[in-house]
Order: sequence, then C-alpha cells, then structure tokens
Amino acid sequence: MRTIQYPPFLQPGDKITIISPAGKIDKSFLKGAKRVLESWGFRVTLGKHAGGESGRFSGSVKQRTDDLQMAMDDEETKAILCSRGGYGAIHLIDKIDFTKFRNNPKWLLGYSDVTLLHELFQHNDYASIHSPMARHLSVEQENDPCSLYLRDMLFGKLPSYTSPKHKLNIPGTSNGILRGGNLSVIYGLRGTPYDFPADGSILFIEDIGERPYHIDRMMNNLKLGGVLEKLSGLIVGQFTEYEEDLSIGKEVYEMIADMVKPFGYPVCFDFPVGHVIDNVPLICGSRSELTVGIKGAELKFK
Repeated sequence: MRTIQYPPFLQPGDKITIISPAGKIDKSFLKGAKRVLESWGFRVTLGKHAGGESGRFSGSVKQRTDDLQMAMDDEETKAILCSRGGYGAIHLIDKIDFTKFRNNPKWLLGYSDVTLLHELFQHNDYASIHSPMARHLSVEQENDPCSLYLRDMLFGKLPSYTSPKHKLNIPGTSNGILRGGNLSVIYGLRGTPYDFPADGSILFIEDIGERPYHIDRMMNNLKLGGVLEKLSGLIVGQFTEYEEDLSIGKEVYEMIADMVKPFGYPVCFDFPVGHVIDNVPLICGSRSELTVGIKGAELKFK
C-alpha cells in the first residue's frame, strides 16, 4: 500500500487561496468565506477566475485549470479552498501537473464535485480535506461546529467524531485508509486511473438529488466490481433531496445495508457528512479507525 503524505498543517498568517474549479458562485459567498478565514488568522487571496462565469461554470476549462494550477504551484499558499462544487472538476483532472506541488504540498478543501480532486490528490499520494465550502462558511454562525472543526484541523488539531446508534449499523472495529465523498462522482471515476484502491479502505459516501434506483445502480456497480468486498469499513452519510421510491422495495439505507451485510466489516449509517449543515470535515487519505458499537459509532484519525 502506497504511503499518503499529509501536507504541512498551517500557522497563523499562512496564505489560503480560494478558487472555483467547477460551478459559478455568488461573489458574496467568496467575500464571506474570505472574511471568516481571515478571522481565523489566515491571509486569503482569490483565484483570478474564482468569481467568474462561463455558462454554469466559473470560467472556461483553461481558466479553471490555470487557477488550480497557480494555487498548487504558489510557494506561499498553504491551503486551497474550493468555493463550491456543482459540476466541472472532471474537466481539470487530467490537466494538472504536480511537479512544483511536490516541493510545497498544501491542503485541498471542499466536497461534492470536489471529490474528483480529492481522488486526484490521493492518486498522487497526498491527503486532502473533505470539508464545508464558501457558502457554509459565509452563512453559518461563527460558532458553527463544522466550521470550527475545519479551523482546528487546518492548525493540526485533529478531532474524533461520534455518531448516534442506528438500527442498521453493523458492529465492529476496523482500521484503514479513509477515502470517499460523493457517490455519483466516485461512480463516475470507475475504470479510470483515478478510481480509488478499495483494499483496506474505509469508504464514506453521500449524495444529493439522486433517485433511489440510481443509488441502487451505483452501489451494485461497486458490488459487482469487487469494491465492496475489499473494504475494511463503510460510513454511510447523508442522502438528501430525493423522493423515496418504495417501488424498488426498500429505503435507501436498507438497500445499502442488505448489500454490504455479507462482508462482515463495520458499517455506520446516518453519519454527519454530505449536503447538510452538519457536514464534518474528513481527511481523505488518512489512516483511521472506525468503531461501531451498541451506543453508536466513532471515527478517529491516526
């Protein structure tokens, strides 16, 4: 198993660059995120096209690629916050050069469509943070727990998380490399060089606006492709903004539970990650321990 490297954690006064590698964003959210990050003691700059617009995207493929590449190459930048997801990061994934980044690695932050970039970073052996983005930082209260978890994480103070018991949880303890993010994005990378290595992974998944039978199709792809059986644990996050469709015979969580039950590893349902306010930051590529017991579940970074 290849070693995943942590970029250096940040110090007060370090520089964070905000970019928009996918969808366009309301500029007020960029200003709000900048204000919050500065209140934490960081210097903040915006990518040239962070507030741009080109159809549904923040810029052309070249503009978005250039912003990400410049942030990655910048020796002063210590973390890169992706302002939002949406759709579009897939256009960048095969155009990024890690040559200069390897001399000055930095944390990539974001979730949803940014799952693509997390997979790219892990493909190049670097950890990154699946985290809230600009809108969350802008609109939530200054004492918002997920924002504060992110602040602490950037400074190197790593949390452990607990999740309440759920009737479908499968008990046990496992250790592995934490990987995952948006299920649709993970599914879209199957069969490409950026598909994650399943062996020994603790996979976390979430999604938004997907019909239950689409989720069933994607999970069956992971099953038939031999992914599910190779995991050491599974964390099922929030599946939101869809209409329950009992014509498939089961609710979404029940369908997932029945699919993974034969494999015997611990499974945690209803974990606080996804397109919700309670979206805790997770270190993709971290060595982690998942414990699922009678009273609930706990996730620790090692």
